Amino acid sequence: MPSESATLGDSSASGFSEGLALVIGTRGGLGAALYQQLRSDPRFRQVLAAGRRVDSTRSADADIDLDIDLTVESRVATAASQVHKLMQTGLPLRLVIDATGFLHGHGFAPEKSWRDLDAAHMAHAFAVNAIGPALLMKHFLPLLPRSGKSVFATLSAKVGSIGDNRLGGWYSYRASKAALNQLVHTAAIELARQKPQAICVALHPGTVDTPLSSGFAKAGLEIQTPETATARLLKVIDGLTAAQNGGFFNHHGEPLPW
Repeated sequence: MPSESATLGDSSASGFSEGLALVIGTRGGLGAALYQQLRSDPRFRQVLAAGRRVDSTRSADADIDLDIDLTVESRVATAASQVHKLMQTGLPLRLVIDATGFLHGHGFAPEKSWRDLDAAHMAHAFAVNAIGPALLMKHFLPLLPRSGKSVFATLSAKVGSIGDNRLGGWYSYRASKAALNQLVHTAAIELARQKPQAICVALHPGTVDTPLSSGFAKAGLEIQTPETATARLLKVIDGLTAAQNGGFFNHHGEPLPW
């Protein structure tokens, strides 16, 4: 795995060649930071932003702003079709980062006890954290090139690790992220049969100062800015090889237990 001093633009280290990069979830703090940093990366000819629009307004700073809602498969399929059209100009899809996720909101908060379990809360968490990314894999993994390095990375969470769970609580978030990890690992096995140089992984970004983690950061945890977390995640992605396909890694590139 890459060190903190790794250079993002060093294509000889990362193995990426010219093509497209896509960040899904650019309405969020971490997704927006990932998009902005990738835009300055000379290895990618074009960087695409995708997120759920609540109205017809496009992001002012995005060259191409795709409307995508992980809870509506037709919108995922339409976004994939738009990316496929761009690929017809000769630009392969080299990198897809799914920076979506749900922890709290819509009247829901992480459960402290089984007494707090709520079917609607669980259904929404699974829809956003597991089913949505699975639909992204369904529609975007087939677009990855058959040769050369390409990566599909989705943001999971360390609390989704069953082996690392020593505190309990947070039932819906833990379970939906554990489901995501299984989906990634399963999809990676199929991906390797068709595209041996392609990589599908789950990444834990750590605790980031964004609305998703607002109010839930505990004393003693390292709270990263979105820019710091972005730099670390992209260095991990740069260092990935086909041998890490299907893995679950933290923002320092260290493997996490399932």
